[in-house]
Amino acid sequence: MDQQIRSKIETLLDQHRIMTIATLRPDGWPQATTVGYVNEGLTLYFLCGLDSQKAQNLAGDNRVSLTIDHDTSQVTEITGLSMAARAQPVTDQDEAERVLKMLPERYPPQAALPGPMPTPEQVRIFRVMPTVISVLDYSKGFGHTDLVTC
Repeated sequence: MDQQIRSKIETLLDQHRIMTIATLRPDGWPQATTVGYVNEGLTLYFLCGLDSQKAQNLAGDNRVSLTIDHDTSQVTEITGLSMAARAQPVTDQDEAERVLKMLPERYPPQAALPGPMPTPEQVRIFRVMPTVISVLDYSKGFGHTDLVTC
């Protein structure tokens, strides 16, 4: 992967904080859900409930597809990315605590929160490592994508 495309991917990841992630249910149907995320370079992290459908799906098959994008009023301004990746549970306590500290830092100060941030024992944290990334950039032409293998 050349530095220019890597920089573009990291910029897109850094500009956003919500993604749609698709996992595979035990019956084979894909399940797409919206989650918040943080990233360190090309590595993404998200959390979910210990017994959530996502956690159950990923316990059976750690392959995911995800998209990160935003709405725009001009077609030529459409940008985003999609990613084929593998999601692994974070089991290292230090890594888990670092991720949980990073999440609220992605947001401006909040007037009110429903409660304190969960502890690593209260949630399942996943590390998402990309395999293939497709970078969408309509400024280069309708539906233009650059495909990158990691």
